[in-house]
Amino acid sequence: MFGLFGKKNKEVLDQGLEKSKKSVLSKIGRLIGGKSRVDQDLLDELESTLIESDVGVDTSIKIIENIEQLAKENRFVNAEELNQLIYKAADQLFSQSEDGEQPFDFNLTHAPKPYVIMVVGVNGVGKTTTIGKMAHAYKKAGKQVMLGAADTFRAAAVDQLIIWGDRVGVPVVNQGMGADPASVAFDAVSSASAKDMDVVIIDTAGRLHNKSNLMNELSKIKRVMQKVIPDAPHEILLVLDASTGQNAIEQAKQFVQTTDVNALALTKLDGTAKGGVVIGISDQFNIPVKYIGLGEGIDDLQLFNRTEFIKSLFGIAELPG
Repeated sequence: MFGLFGKKNKEVLDQGLEKSKKSVLSKIGRLIGGKSRVDQDLLDELESTLIESDVGVDTSIKIIENIEQLAKENRFVNAEELNQLIYKAADQLFSQSEDGEQPFDFNLTHAPKPYVIMVVGVNGVGKTTTIGKMAHAYKKAGKQVMLGAADTFRAAAVDQLIIWGDRVGVPVVNQGMGADPASVAFDAVSSASAKDMDVVIIDTAGRLHNKSNLMNELSKIKRVMQKVIPDAPHEILLVLDASTGQNAIEQAKQFVQTTDVNALALTKLDGTAKGGVVIGISDQFNIPVKYIGLGEGIDDLQLFNRTEFIKSLFGIAELPG
């Protein structure tokens, strides 16, 4: 997997996770104190530390249980060894949540054409910005990309997507504010199919105040797209704001209940110390994290690499043996 993860990507990842890493490592450094072995007191304190880092209660307990198993043979530990134990324990959780389809890339190898992505998430999480950065990444990979502005509830959402389309240099299908979202999605998928596009990305409204309305709207969008492409959408991407910590997990619960989310994007990791939430979300929902947002730049959306993410979060230069 590391072959797909170059030096520049690692530098961006390390820089983007700096706040989270400093927070986690400082807490672990304090709790290890003068201790030299993994005892119950250390495990209890470590569990609290992980919870405070927004890993989540259930996931933190699983990590502690994994550490207990890993530490059986050698219970003497220093800060570096403890970080490596945490790495191994967290990595086990990611291994269980993945579906065998990683590593992700933008080449769309063996993917249907056009590859239809429906993007969901509440307002303010960086959904439209993520779509723009995805479009840029696909275009850099040599793909023909089209966007569909089906978040017609807010005029700003349509305008923002059009601005991103102009910036990236990809067409945007839109009918303005107040249009039927399903009609926009139908037109976008029809146009993408007729013009032999490689990928079409559909933005959707970010309302959660009424789950039944949201579910009905998303279901309608899917049905009309399937009139053009029977198995569309091929990907339903849920965008979450990592800086909201446990609130992101609550949002994920709502969307997972209303639609068939099969990929996740975590944004704004560079501005928060709550990077541990990525581990909790991946574990709790058994849905692969596909993208992480690490900055404001157009190239700052990174394909998620679990190994490098955990290494960076816990300050590990080399994998433990």
